[in-house]
Amino acid sequence: MNRSSRNRLTPRMLDCFSGSTLFDHVARVCCRAGCLPRKELYEAWEVARRVRRRMRGGRVVDLACGHGLLAYLMLLLDAGSSQALAVDRRLPASAAKLAREFDEEWPRLAERVQFLECDINAVNLGAGDLVVSAHACGNLSDLIVERVLAARARLALLPCCHDLKGADLGGLQGWLDGPLALDVLRAERLRSAGYRVHTQTIPGEITPKNRLLLAEPI
Repeated sequence: MNRSSRNRLTPRMLDCFSGSTLFDHVARVCCRAGCLPRKELYEAWEVARRVRRRMRGGRVVDLACGHGLLAYLMLLLDAGSSQALAVDRRLPASAAKLAREFDEEWPRLAERVQFLECDINAVNLGAGDLVVSAHACGNLSDLIVERVLAARARLALLPCCHDLKGADLGGLQGWLDGPLALDVLRAERLRSAGYRVHTQTIPGEITPKNRLLLAEPI
């Protein structure tokens, strides 16, 4: 199966996920919803399980959340997080459909994921929060880093669509390509602010924008 496909998961694909794992269970729910691009399922799963290996508990705040799948996965993978806030400037109309499927399949999640349609600057963050964002486009990644630093929250960020126009690459462009230089500087900014930084990748066959930046205050 092409895990980078943007085609929607549909009920016709249920047999592709007939296993007994949690991933297969989640995939079947997404298939029944019939609204989620296949790529988003694999991206969110690979991000969520890597994050939960290092960061447990706290309120999950999914910024630029899209359908909110990452918020649901973060709760499924760690019962220590009691609630999640899924935020996007414009939520997809089908986000509610996916949420209904998850709430019906896992009643314990009902009302624990709140969706909020607004600018991320309007979201109040706290030191106990775990801020996640999969594919925060362009300068949105830098804004998320700023908000996290101001709140001293934890961060899991998968940047994408790097905007190099007028960007300060720290003189690294002689060694590194522009997008990688930007991500290195983001990691260094967090480290300099007193954060413990971990860098990982999700499989490149899902997306070439696969650098995952994890950071938590020391």
